[in-house]
Amino acid sequence: MITGGQSVVSAPPAFSADGRLLLVCSGRTVSVFSTATAMLVSELEGHEGDVTAVVVVPPPAGATATPAAKLASNCWTAGLDGVLIYWDFVAAEAVRKVQVGLPVHSMVIPNICRTSKGAEVSTPFAFISVEDTSKPVNEAKALRGQLRIYDLTKGRKVGYLLAETSKPEKIVASSSGEFLGITNKRKLHIWRIPTKDFKHDKIRKIKLRHTKNLTTLAFHPSEGIVAAGDVTGRILIWRGFGNAKFSESSAKSKVDEGRDGVRGNDDADTCTTWHWHSSRVRFLKFSSDGAYLFSGGLEGVIVVWQLDTGKRRYKPRLGSPLLFFVDSPDSSISCVSCTNNQVYLLKMPNMEVMRSIAGIKLPTASPSLGGSDRVVYGFDYTNNLVAIPTEDYCIQFYNLFENTEVSELQVCERNFQPVDDITMYISLVSLSIDGSLMCTVDVKLPEEELGGLVTLKFWNGSSAGNYFLSTVIYEPHSDAGVSAVVFRPGRNMAVSSSFGGNFKVWVQSFSSQSSNERNYAGWRCQSVGSYKKKPMTAAAFSADGSVLAVAAESVITLWDPDNNALVGVIAETLSPITNLSFVGTSVYLMSLCQSSKPEVTVWNVSNLSMQWAYSIYAEAACCSPDGNEFAVLTLLSCPDGGTSTEQNGAILLFNAESPNTVASWSVKKARGGNISFVKGDVSSKDKETMLLVYVNGSHEYVIFDPLKREELVVSRNIDKKIQAEELAPVGYASIYGELPKLESKKEVSDVPFIPSDRPWETIFSGSSHVLPPLTKLCSAFLSSLLEKRPVANE
Repeated sequence: MITGGQSVVSAPPAFSADGRLLLVCSGRTVSVFSTATAMLVSELEGHEGDVTAVVVVPPPAGATATPAAKLASNCWTAGLDGVLIYWDFVAAEAVRKVQVGLPVHSMVIPNICRTSKGAEVSTPFAFISVEDTSKPVNEAKALRGQLRIYDLTKGRKVGYLLAETSKPEKIVASSSGEFLGITNKRKLHIWRIPTKDFKHDKIRKIKLRHTKNLTTLAFHPSEGIVAAGDVTGRILIWRGFGNAKFSESSAKSKVDEGRDGVRGNDDADTCTTWHWHSSRVRFLKFSSDGAYLFSGGLEGVIVVWQLDTGKRRYKPRLGSPLLFFVDSPDSSISCVSCTNNQVYLLKMPNMEVMRSIAGIKLPTASPSLGGSDRVVYGFDYTNNLVAIPTEDYCIQFYNLFENTEVSELQVCERNFQPVDDITMYISLVSLSIDGSLMCTVDVKLPEEELGGLVTLKFWNGSSAGNYFLSTVIYEPHSDAGVSAVVFRPGRNMAVSSSFGGNFKVWVQSFSSQSSNERNYAGWRCQSVGSYKKKPMTAAAFSADGSVLAVAAESVITLWDPDNNALVGVIAETLSPITNLSFVGTSVYLMSLCQSSKPEVTVWNVSNLSMQWAYSIYAEAACCSPDGNEFAVLTLLSCPDGGTSTEQNGAILLFNAESPNTVASWSVKKARGGNISFVKGDVSSKDKETMLLVYVNGSHEYVIFDPLKREELVVSRNIDKKIQAEELAPVGYASIYGELPKLESKKEVSDVPFIPSDRPWETIFSGSSHVLPPLTKLCSAFLSSLLEKRPVANE
């Protein structure tokens, strides 16, 4: 079984101590990437639930700059399975586990020391945010979030609960580990941790209040300054927080004189407000020297604030809303996580994008077209790729077997705009079975019933996942929407069906410049067909391309694609058909109805009759290109009879000749999911291996053998391309960097290694530093002295 498609932006990543590696939470694993190449180095597998936090073990106090500290390769991870795991992430080995028993949503490990036998010993304590699953979910006043302390050396809980909140909150620690904080609605909770001689009863706490709900916070690296962002886009800077309660003396708080912006008797000197973001602030981060503050949010722009003056500069055009910002220990490189499942590596201080780590694009919101809510991404059966529309009007081609992005294609020339109203979206993506052709449909929604536009685009493929635009057709079916586009196997022909009541046959024409060269000239409409002016809701070609099936609402019509002649009509279904597909090379045709009367029906095309039917709701279906099997993704009813965004379902495998299921599998997040057969990459003597891929509503996927030949399915962890760890610079290069490579100005001719007829004349010519090795010289020189005699054939 092969899994992939996990989110790489579900939690903040972490840099290694030397900044050469980046640890990224991806589903139930932690992926380790090289910051120099953005290639996968290794993976940490051991959690049974999604990983929510990764913390690289900080070096002991005072040893940050030592060579041993830079070579440290240990980290702690936390997950929803309620387990904390200690790793050697270079060797990819789990060292020990600590059982918490409750889902962990956030974790920090400050640098804490304890006095043992008169000496200070670094002792790891984890401050974790857990979810108390014993309390009811729907109760408004239920406090399901808890902040706990765990002694990682002894593997047990320490002391009392630091706080209880309505939901688990993200914990933020200062760089020194002295302060911890969380946002809880309109309050900021800050704790001072005794890092020298830790005792849990010496932890002190203050609260800072605001008029709006707070979303994130950050501590200044060296001064008593804390920043917080709220849901309206404001940033608040409290200076001198905790001077009264956190100070060693018992001095009381000063009078309210000169405490600008501080509410009530909050323990802070001043509070300053900045405002640039139009909506909630997603992250705040101080620079290592404390002179600047980085902020980000929905706009996809990193704002750099100068702390003393409030002046700002920007890093725009990141193409997606921002989530997290993390800097490396040496501050020469940082990373920013975006909602499009992409992590950018930035070169500081100019914030130049050096490389990116791209996961599969996450689902985007798009309105239904023609009353049908359907999945719009397509599969490349031959190259094992999935084509997914993105929120910035691109199509991402993702390799399912290698779990990596192949390419990204810009479909609409528009920049990302952080607006709530959708004005344009990609409604359909269709690829030919060999992946050489692609068609996209993008829709511009009308404003006040004016200006709507449907565009059909044909693309030619140069290689797997790489396409160039061939033809653009505006309003291919007047003002009606396009319901489906299918390519004819083995021919440069496509058919588009329309809710407006017709379908069009498109052919690709060629222009010959010479007898040996033929260029693509574009696509043109060859013919138009309709059936009783009914909406054409789906279309499909047979395996050999000789028959075209088009659904005229609830009637299936069969056509000769060359002559555009109607050759047959199959009886009506109970509701409009939304999906048609021929079952391999057989005579069977499968149809889906997804309205109030859902139905999966198999038709016999040879005698125009129904073979069998099931009254089940199918989210998606696919047919094997070669055999008689097809698979259906069904939705299971929720307990209350409604629908859920993460509704569970089942995959049913059928043989077209029989209504009995061949196999079935239970799946999660079936709503918005899709299935497809893909070509296996394992050779077989009998026939090519057929695998089934299931992509759920969150774009996580699994590839498996539907016929349960498990020996043919190879784990992705064995096959994936993992880059060998690059060697760290040593000696002179580790201090001053690599020496520049100097090229010789004089061109020196190379001495040939193959001896000529008179090798003694040239074998020793040339400068001594460019002569071949002595072993080659001796063999060539001695062989030239020997007399060669022909051998007579006996």
